[in-house]
Amino acid sequence: MDSPTFLPFFLLGLALAASTASFATAANNLNQEVDITWGDGRGKILNNGMLLTLSLDKISGSGFQSKNEYLFARIDMQIKLVAGNSAGTVTAYYLSSQGPTHDEVDFEFLGNLSGEPYLVHTNLYTQGKGNREMQFYLWFDPTMDFHTYSILWNPSHIVFYVDGTPIREVKNIEATMGVPYPKNQAMRLYSSLWDAEDWATRGGLVKTDWSHAPFLAEFQSFNSDGCIPGANIQAACGSKAWMNQALDADSLNKMSWVQKNYMVYNYCIDVKRFPQGLPVECSAN
Repeated sequence: MDSPTFLPFFLLGLALAASTASFATAANNLNQEVDITWGDGRGKILNNGMLLTLSLDKISGSGFQSKNEYLFARIDMQIKLVAGNSAGTVTAYYLSSQGPTHDEVDFEFLGNLSGEPYLVHTNLYTQGKGNREMQFYLWFDPTMDFHTYSILWNPSHIVFYVDGTPIREVKNIEATMGVPYPKNQAMRLYSSLWDAEDWATRGGLVKTDWSHAPFLAEFQSFNSDGCIPGANIQAACGSKAWMNQALDADSLNKMSWVQKNYMVYNYCIDVKRFPQGLPVECSAN
């Protein structure tokens, strides 16, 4: 992979400030929003529900899920990723339904050696089929402070955001090109911190250094606005602004900027992987 092109900090601030402000999240009580689901005490909700931590050691990682499930949603959460030598670790943050033909919208943060940039791995599954990976470096150190990672999922498209800046859009082209789109299966938010040293850092070449354990990721300000599964979606959610939200010219310019400077893998240009031709959605997305 090529190294990212790092721009001067003041240019970065000018490019992203407006979007970041618009994606500030409310400080919801995590005790009311999520459940720790595994980890034998390694996941904790602290500070009267204002902070959640996940930890990973050589025995186990940990994870949580949202209490609610959604059929279309806007999800925001602030995350501070594992600091220091995080090689081999993955902090996953994703929407998913259940079953062999599940739908899934993935953020995965792949750890690295201390001082090297995190790799943000994004993917989309529909009806159990994935293999739609795009990867990015972040333009800041995600271990120094909390940053907001958001998923917009409406009937028209799915958008991945970092601090209000769109980094990837997946359009609904099912009607025009026959590519399945997540629209029938309700999804919950899941997050986990786990050991993936076999593949996470440089394809598994850099292993987890357990002398740095326990590894710790922190979460706060979970904000969800979703449609109720089984309801008449238009009646239940039609008035929500995000249900009809599209990327305007400014957002498209910001996404283009991120993809030009920080994208390090795009399955839609990997001709070696698809010698018989790129997937049909690549012409639209």
